[in-house]
Amino acid sequence: MNERRALGLALSAVLLWSTVATAFKLTLAELTPIQMLTMASIVSACPLAIICGLQGKLAQLLPTFIANPFYYCLLGLINPLAYYLLLFKAYALLPASQAQAINYSWAITLTLMAALFLGQTIRKQDWLACAASYFGVLVIATQGNLLELQFESPLGVTLALCSTLLWAGYWILNTKNQADPVVGLLLGFLVAIPCAMGLSLYEGASWLTISWQGWLAVSYVGLFEMGITFVLWLSALKSTQNTARISNLIFASPFISLILLATIIGERIHPTTIIGLVFIISGLVIQQMKFSARTKPRKARP
Repeated sequence: MNERRALGLALSAVLLWSTVATAFKLTLAELTPIQMLTMASIVSACPLAIICGLQGKLAQLLPTFIANPFYYCLLGLINPLAYYLLLFKAYALLPASQAQAINYSWAITLTLMAALFLGQTIRKQDWLACAASYFGVLVIATQGNLLELQFESPLGVTLALCSTLLWAGYWILNTKNQADPVVGLLLGFLVAIPCAMGLSLYEGASWLTISWQGWLAVSYVGLFEMGITFVLWLSALKSTQNTARISNLIFASPFISLILLATIIGERIHPTTIIGLVFIISGLVIQQMKFSARTKPRKARP
């Protein structure tokens, strides 16, 4: 029964994450990246607070933060604040299919950063995985013009790649986190929200021109990209005895997302995006192949 429950939770998370690239583009049609970050963070914090309340963990928030305030401030400034601000800006500058595919290379970035900061040994297959995934990023970013190295949006590609550094760094820092995962996630949002609100006031963008569709889209992003879906995924990993099988389901997400982007918002999917994504996913598969007993930090999402 637990395995069936874990599978259901994981599939729900994968399907929800498959929709967020489309939701990002719909939201960015009306909100700036900073507005999007601010509202999505507020929306995300609400269900996380409710979940903590139902689990009797709200009382842990203040003691957990006071025990290591600098650490939790750093986590919150990285995720959601800096990570999503860079990611949303990358989505604003690039086709969603490209930004999403490049973002999937974060797991490869994690391997390199784990070797640098945690002293883990990089295996030969990890180097092969890195080569395959970053070649895929290059194919996507240049739309196949590898020799000319011409990018549609150099800044967009740079921001998407920087977001992978932030996301990998966040999970490396989380290896030292002894708090309950949901409590830690909620603390990150509580740290980030005042900063995001300050940035939105400094930006001076109008909130009055946002339609109900814009509010609905940003609420969807907050609920199903930045909030509830993490809880579903973490619950699935906690419930299963076969973590590898559950984790491998995430490989379906980017391909489902491409279908949704093409059908819902009519985005043209460049053939090189699919080719590059295949290279990236191939790299991730190679990385997960068990040729050695070395363990790696647990990945919580794509």
